[in-house]
Amino acid sequence: MKLILANNIDIAMKIIDDAKLHLREQGIDQWQNGYPDYDCIAKDILAKRGYFLSCNDDILGYLCIDFDGEPAYETLRGTWHSNEKYVVMHRLALAANARGTGITSEVFNLVCELSIAKNIHNFRVDTDADNTKMQHILQKNGFQYCGTIWFDNSEKIAFDKVI
Repeated sequence: MKLILANNIDIAMKIIDDAKLHLREQGIDQWQNGYPDYDCIAKDILAKRGYFLSCNDDILGYLCIDFDGEPAYETLRGTWHSNEKYVVMHRLALAANARGTGITSEVFNLVCELSIAKNIHNFRVDTDADNTKMQHILQKNGFQYCGTIWFDNSEKIAFDKVI
């Protein structure tokens, strides 16, 4: 399993659109208002923040890994566990054949490895309040609840992990 820079918006959007449908089928309101859209993913790829999760040349997911910070995190209603420079992961979407396999833990590990290589030891992420599956996965992987932020026109639950 490895992370590779994304270079194909159409493949990324197919994974994102499938994930939107999957969330809707579970009754989760996250990503149901258009976000993330084509322009958002194009910006990720252009800025070299968009990554594919790859295994044996199969693309299993898409995510944004950003080392430049997240403006919404500046207004956290709560407390971060570290105020050091951090990596943020946004827009994690897995291909249908990768869901339910425990692969998300591997994604977190790969992002941690990439961060440590850049001497960054703080990892932040957020999700919707009704995405209890992601909240469980985050807690299982050592992330701690920090509070709430406002992002994409809704309140999100924010987590961090010192790595």
